[in-house]
Amino acid sequence: MASNYLKFQLYKEAVLREARNNFYAYRKLINPKNTWGWWQKEISEELQSFTESMLAGERPKLVIQAPPQHGKSTQIVDYISWMAGRNPDFRTIYTSFSERLGIRANLKLQRLYDSEIYKEVFPDTRINGSNVVTISGQYLRNREILEYVGHAGFFRNTTVKGSITGESLDLGVIDDPIRGRADANSEAMRDAAWNWFTDDFFTRFSEKAGLLAILTRWHIDDPIGRLINADPDIRVLTYQAIATKDEDHRKAGEPLFPELKSKEFLEERKQVMSHSHWEALYQQNPTIQEGNLFKPDRMDICDAMPDVTAFVRAWDLAGTEKSMASHDPDWTVGAKVGLLRNGRWILSDIVRLRGTPEEVESAIVNTAKRDGTNTRIWIPQDPGQAGKAQVAYLTRQLSGFSVSSNPVSGDKVTRAEPFAAQVNVGNVSMLRAPWNDALVAEMRVFPNGTHDDQIDALSDAFSNLNNNTFGMLEYMRRQVEAMNKGV
Repeated sequence: MASNYLKFQLYKEAVLREARNNFYAYRKLINPKNTWGWWQKEISEELQSFTESMLAGERPKLVIQAPPQHGKSTQIVDYISWMAGRNPDFRTIYTSFSERLGIRANLKLQRLYDSEIYKEVFPDTRINGSNVVTISGQYLRNREILEYVGHAGFFRNTTVKGSITGESLDLGVIDDPIRGRADANSEAMRDAAWNWFTDDFFTRFSEKAGLLAILTRWHIDDPIGRLINADPDIRVLTYQAIATKDEDHRKAGEPLFPELKSKEFLEERKQVMSHSHWEALYQQNPTIQEGNLFKPDRMDICDAMPDVTAFVRAWDLAGTEKSMASHDPDWTVGAKVGLLRNGRWILSDIVRLRGTPEEVESAIVNTAKRDGTNTRIWIPQDPGQAGKAQVAYLTRQLSGFSVSSNPVSGDKVTRAEPFAAQVNVGNVSMLRAPWNDALVAEMRVFPNGTHDDQIDALSDAFSNLNNNTFGMLEYMRRQVEAMNKGV
């Protein structure tokens, strides 16, 4: 009998020791009723490597992209509890789009820390025994923070844009930073979330802190998309709901976690969603949804400039403080459009730059000198005295050139529609040049793209080239000149 008891104790200690040292073993021990698949094991192994790198002071950064309702948040909460057991001096700040998600993670951690199995695995990591402790001088335990008794570490949950001033962290966790489709499609909301990450969250990191993000992608320009683009050292793991090619653990067409979400279930979701939304949410492949205004494939590309009767170069200016402070600021664009003798149009040149007001003014003047006096210049006038003053200054700098300006009226789509109509019926050509690809890419997604500066400039050039006060008069003047020369 004593021998059996000793064997049991030895076995139990071996199980507990493995759980302390191996995250996957720990997960299986504390979640005996869970359904398991290969991808839980793979993520556990990745988090194990992430931990070793973090404890070695290597500042690891890991992003895990996976479809909704596949157990992502549960894995992260389990990991936070395991990390706290490994090192109760670690300070963890957890952020998500929702206060509810943060509180749910907090309460699950409280239940874990209070459980007998956790106390056996990690006897040195515990929280205050009282259900709610907010009294100064005691180790705090409430829905916003859990402090580990006898140690410097804590778990703190907050929301994206929540206050974390004055706090430091050793492990920063991001769990689904975007609330939903409306927030994902709003540039203002994406900017606000990104600014919070860069100015608040990331400034809380200690010298050797690790960053862990687990999420479902919503938009190509969402905060994690920006983070991945900004930092080439981030390790990114992408898990599609349905594989599009053969992988180590599954074949093309097979679901990620068939034990939980069958292929039939996923196909039902796919049938009721738009293609772009399915690709983003379930396949982690966010793309800019194509617009339906322009059909750029209907533009001919010319290798030589045809006979043009008139040119207009219109400028779209991007010099606001908001734009320049953005992670991906707007462009200043000067687009040159020509009117052909046969009544068609040609896109002959695009100048695109980001710069200070002085650099923009210099580019406008230098471009005008290169174009010559036969190209009329159109400059938008912003509302108010500042806009009038800017146009007046540029007009003086462009002395000797034909310059006009007017306040821009109407929304971008309305202003672009006349130009798009001519593109779509094949009445617009484009001179072959390095700027062609960027323009066509912008046309394809307008008005859903991140930038529309080229479209704005081209629409204004087209409009000014064809208005009654300039386009037709200029055309008639060129015709008279040709007749006088006997052409």
